[in-house]
Amino acid sequence: MSRRKDQRQKTILDRLAISPTLRVGRLAEDMGVTTETIRRDLEELTAQGLIARTYGGAMLRQPAEPALSERHKELVEERAAIAAAAVPLLAGAHVVMMGSGATTTQVARRMAQEMGQITVIAHSVSVAATLSANPTIQVLMAPGLYHPGEGAMHGSATLRFLSDLTADWCVTGASALTPAGPLDALIEAGDVYATMLRQSARHMVVADGSKIGRIATARYGDWADIDTLVTDVAPHGPLERALTLGAVEVCVAEVRT
Repeated sequence: MSRRKDQRQKTILDRLAISPTLRVGRLAEDMGVTTETIRRDLEELTAQGLIARTYGGAMLRQPAEPALSERHKELVEERAAIAAAAVPLLAGAHVVMMGSGATTTQVARRMAQEMGQITVIAHSVSVAATLSANPTIQVLMAPGLYHPGEGAMHGSATLRFLSDLTADWCVTGASALTPAGPLDALIEAGDVYATMLRQSARHMVVADGSKIGRIATARYGDWADIDTLVTDVAPHGPLERALTLGAVEVCVAEVRT
């Protein structure tokens, strides 16, 4: 691949990380090349599995998120380090709302070890079961439609339940971290997390560095809505600028190797 083509295709991928979809005509105009050149670039990126073609343009390919049971086996050290960095930030909280996911389950495990005399509002069976190891933590389990792959409750009953409660903090995971905000692969989970944000005084996102630069379906908030991001890889580029603009405190956990 020529250096010029390589740079052009990298630019396309960088722009798709910011804008979910791009048009061929606009790309050609911005880069000063023909639409045929852009179409060839998009065809090559599609063949590599990096993007998906749309009518007249392209979007980043959205990898299918594995079931929670599989995610629990991945990036264990990274997620444990994130949890170790996140839990001290919750000191003084009396009520915490928690989303589902492998990282939030690690946070719940750390909370069970280090916190007590608190109430946790959960919609994840994994989070609730993990917290139950500490008898001084009261768990309120949200009702709803059970999602077997995620092991969590979703739907209108879940949203109504959460809307009647308030919390000092909410802690949510993310399938993707983009300049536009945190996203989840499940639209239903995105609805739950957006409700948790509205009902909580402070908001924390916990997500490992593999989520940076990904794309997912449901954006559940702007970075201006988030107080703290705890991750294991320092954000850079457009994401770093968006976090700074949103006044998000970024805590980078140290992973022991």
